[in-house]
Amino acid sequence: MDEGADEKVMRLRYAGTCRRCGAHLPPGARAVYERRTTSVRCLSHLDDEVESVAPPRAAPEPQPEPDPDPDPEPEPQFETRSESLAVESGTAGASARREYERRRAKAEARVRSEHPRLAGLILALGDERQSTKAWDTGAVGEERLGRGLDRLGSDTVNLLHDRRIPGSTANIDHLAVTASGIWVVDAKKYKGRPQLKVEGGILRPRVERLLVGRRDCTKLVDGVLKQVQVVRGVVGDEVPVRGVLCFVEADWPLIGGSFTTRDVQVVWPKKLYPQLQASGALTPESVADLHRQLARALPRA
Repeated sequence: MDEGADEKVMRLRYAGTCRRCGAHLPPGARAVYERRTTSVRCLSHLDDEVESVAPPRAAPEPQPEPDPDPDPEPEPQFETRSESLAVESGTAGASARREYERRRAKAEARVRSEHPRLAGLILALGDERQSTKAWDTGAVGEERLGRGLDRLGSDTVNLLHDRRIPGSTANIDHLAVTASGIWVVDAKKYKGRPQLKVEGGILRPRVERLLVGRRDCTKLVDGVLKQVQVVRGVVGDEVPVRGVLCFVEADWPLIGGSFTTRDVQVVWPKKLYPQLQASGALTPESVADLHRQLARALPRA
């Protein structure tokens, strides 16, 4: 939509209400701002005409050099398009999905080059490499958790997805900026039951290991702790920052199951959601400020 004299599309800095249908528009949502009515409407009414709010005025007499409006009407506090780039939430699983598609396309091109006549049959009957499948599995886990997190979005729950850590090839799957603090969430789609195995404790040093089925996944905890440190380096120590490993579709027991190891919570999505919606000390304004700060420091992957 081209921005005209009476309206333009922008990203809201504060929550608003659609003038047409009354829908709630959270901070960061894209909406149409109507200068004439000083109100907003959601993008489902993008092509609606702006209603007149006053009778038409008589055309002023032409003047060679008209004076500028001495008292222009101030616009409400919305972010401009250049500012909106700083609060783009990103797409969950986007970088993992791109890497999977890249690897699949490369493998297909190799088969078609080496076996031009039988390539179709080979591709139809053959299996993808496990290293390629792993990227697809990871993308599915991030996408599924991202959809659930996005449903929680409000003025006290702001989300960022698939953020790149500067100077590293690693990324952060999800960041939830909430009233209770910042949550660094690493999504995993693994088979098996997550469990904590503790060794030593009295005569030997206590060692905690994360197992998923029979697979030792302790390195996942190390990865989340590194991500937490990156986020703390951005926002400082005054804001609580918590690490979470969220296993999508794991074999969780009917009762209990979640646990904490080295300050990293190990949970499933429905166990995580209520914690993100809990009340806390941060105001909606503080949540929005931290959201913008993290978005600028950690760009989309």
